[in-house]
Amino acid sequence: MSSLIRPEENVDPSEELVELDPDVFSQPIRRDILHLCVVHYLDCQRQGTASTKTRGEVRGSGRKIRPQKGSGRARLGDAQSPMLRGGGVAFGPKPRDFATKLNRKVIQLGMRVALSARVKEQSLGVVRSLEWPGHKTKELQQRIEELGWWKTLFVTGQEQIPGGLARASNNLPMVDTVTAADLDVYHALKWPRLVLDLAAVEWFERALGRPQIAPREYKL
Repeated sequence: MSSLIRPEENVDPSEELVELDPDVFSQPIRRDILHLCVVHYLDCQRQGTASTKTRGEVRGSGRKIRPQKGSGRARLGDAQSPMLRGGGVAFGPKPRDFATKLNRKVIQLGMRVALSARVKEQSLGVVRSLEWPGHKTKELQQRIEELGWWKTLFVTGQEQIPGGLARASNNLPMVDTVTAADLDVYHALKWPRLVLDLAAVEWFERALGRPQIAPREYKL
């Protein structure tokens, strides 16, 4: 376990170990499940606001351009025909919802697989807390350079991101913060490194772990 804050002298936080639930952090890698979750997320991010006018929506008269026969040229209707410049668009896009449906259990399995992949790649770190004492970006930048934690997503299990870390990391381009409840499979795979605090580890184990069933009592 590492420490975001500089530890005191004669204290090595790397000697502290964290036991992770194998049901959450040691799942077999399922590329098909990750693909489903990533496509589902990207589909839900599409705006779907592209719109074109059909020949019935284009402004103009409905008068026939020229007679049907006798001119020797191609037959034409009104000026809103898709064949003409300025006319309507045939089979053009209309506003629609691109979101796709994915079962909740598949999304949960995708998060387990994503966290397990980070553990196997040795790109998942755990700290005791993400509280940062100051609000200066320069101080946090120096500490991140010492740890080599560039391109890192910090995940907290609290309801809100700690204020000091949020203010200090706001101007750092290759660092971001998110709560465990808002983390999705796409960003868990996109960022090269994840750093969780103990509260986030407990949140994932509680939300994604196997439910604990109390032993039954039988009367003999």
